[in-house]
Amino acid sequence: MNLPNRLTILRMILVPFIILFMLPINGWTFWNEFIASQTAHIIALVLFCIASLTDFLDGHISRKYNLVTNMGKFLDPIADKLLVISTFVALVQLNRIHSFVVVIVLVRELVVTGLRLLAVEQGKVIAAGPLGKAKTTTQIIAIIWLMLEPIFYKVSPAAAASQTLKIIGDILVLLSLILTLVSGLDYLVKNKQILKQA
Repeated sequence: MNLPNRLTILRMILVPFIILFMLPINGWTFWNEFIASQTAHIIALVLFCIASLTDFLDGHISRKYNLVTNMGKFLDPIADKLLVISTFVALVQLNRIHSFVVVIVLVRELVVTGLRLLAVEQGKVIAAGPLGKAKTTTQIIAIIWLMLEPIFYKVSPAAAASQTLKIIGDILVLLSLILTLVSGLDYLVKNKQILKQA
């Protein structure tokens, strides 16, 4: 197994640990007290940032050293979706974002995945476009900001009283949702022939 694929698998392995340090567990009083601490917030954030970095590195390394494999093409988008959607779901459970956010992301990913499966049946490959990459980038930036918020609040009580940080986070989430929808429509419009031939 080459290095890019190992980085992709590492991203998938990190996901449950990110969620573990974000969410309380029923009946685990000691753990839940720790989860509410600054340390747990920082650990979750660092793990998410490492996972996000592997997303950049695996693609960069595979292209630079011509290490693109079918396994990588299969696992990389799965790892991306697993990381983003799982963290968004955790943020829903923490009452930071609305479940509508997750629904939009899920619907978009299911539609694009379905389109790619149709393309494969017709002997075609739909590569990730600039809008798709921008969508993933804005989703990651939005999540990092939302994970930073409780850290800011603990450092500065004044920040907790202000709505500024929350408004910025909401704007970033909204921007990521707009790009999620636009990139999904872009895939459909550019590949409408695949749908016609299905």
